[in-house]
Amino acid sequence: MKTDTHPEFRLVCFTDITCDFQMVAGTTMDPKKFDGTVEVDGVEYPLVKVDISSASHPFFTGTQKLMDTEGRVQRFLRKYGMPSQA
Repeated sequence: MKTDTHPEFRLVCFTDITCDFQMVAGTTMDPKKFDGTVEVDGVEYPLVKVDISSASHPFFTGTQKLMDTEGRVQRFLRKYGMPSQA
């Protein structure tokens, strides 16, 4: 086999910033994308912050949050002061 063809595999801690859920998993992510380090169960891991995970995703939690009640077009028109097109 060729040497140096595969990226380095390492354990990192993925942290869901919306609900403070942590999960240690293996990845081949570029180390430049790490957000520092964090200690989990006495072991220090590189940290990767994520916006959504199985702990906060509506499919897995069974809850759904309504982000906005107004349509996107109406919100755009209101934001830029344009008359609504009824």
